[in-house]
Amino acid sequence: MVIILEKNASQEQVNNIIKHLEDYGFQIHQSTGVERTIIGAIGVKPDFDTRKVRILEGVAEVYRITTPYKLANRSFHAENTIIKIKDVEIGGNKIAMIAGPCSVENEDQIFRLAKSVAKSGARILRGGAFKPRTSPYSFQGLGEEGLKLLRSAADENNLLVITEVMQIDHIELIDKYTDIFQLGARNMQNFSLLKELGKVDKPVMIKRGQAATIEEWLMSAEYVLSGGNKNVFLCERGIRTFENYTRNTFDLSAIPVVHKKSHLPIIADPSHATGLRDQVPPMARAAVAAGADGLMIEIHDDPENALSDGPQALLPDSFQKLTEELRLIAKAIGREL
Repeated sequence: MVIILEKNASQEQVNNIIKHLEDYGFQIHQSTGVERTIIGAIGVKPDFDTRKVRILEGVAEVYRITTPYKLANRSFHAENTIIKIKDVEIGGNKIAMIAGPCSVENEDQIFRLAKSVAKSGARILRGGAFKPRTSPYSFQGLGEEGLKLLRSAADENNLLVITEVMQIDHIELIDKYTDIFQLGARNMQNFSLLKELGKVDKPVMIKRGQAATIEEWLMSAEYVLSGGNKNVFLCERGIRTFENYTRNTFDLSAIPVVHKKSHLPIIADPSHATGLRDQVPPMARAAVAAGADGLMIEIHDDPENALSDGPQALLPDSFQKLTEELRLIAKAIGREL
């Protein structure tokens, strides 16, 4: 249930409304925007008479949210969520750029690539230290040593860090080194992990599951939001279909759909969406044109010998050229890169 307050509602009236809702057994989430204040009353109460709330002083409107995701719903939070990390914003007018290798392989590699990321104007360095791989024989990452290298390379180049968390007992360790937790596609519905990420005080990026609907994806975000962590954003990385020419099928339409249904920022990962280096630039350009709030792109300066996902990694020079093209597209739609 969503309660929209009158513009001139006093704090005493707000407190009284919240007290009544809590007495009725609802969990309360307040959202104060520029134009209006909204109170979300969360709880399954099909027979609750909304007139009990509508008559309270300071209440302008009351209506039910019929979709299963409440906190992620744009009805609850009409204005776009903007996540601020130091001097970087995700969800604002400036399109956030995330780039780096699939895996941190060694010190020289991550420092070279961090320098290329910074040179492009991107502000967030990606890199895997714990890698979920389809084959148990594939490179699994450097673990904590990889995290240390990632953090050092980022700090030297004034970059933020995003890296994947795969299990609950890694959260505390990764928290020492990262600025953003990445939840990978394979863990999108790892509900125990989602609940724990709801308790952290850093942003969480949730990648869409390999065969997840948009509603299921938003419900995963709901788990984190309901735990108290409001800094959540989504990442479209392609879904599994019958087509096998590309690694996945990039659901470009998910970007405007999410913007319509939710206030959460959404970025795109054209590297995993296609799995093919020559397909990454056109899909990146299309994502920006479609309204993506950011891009996550894999780069590598020796992709033929990369320990993971070399075929989809852009060479640093190609990435630099792509960012120049993206700036033109962003400007054409009234945004910045």
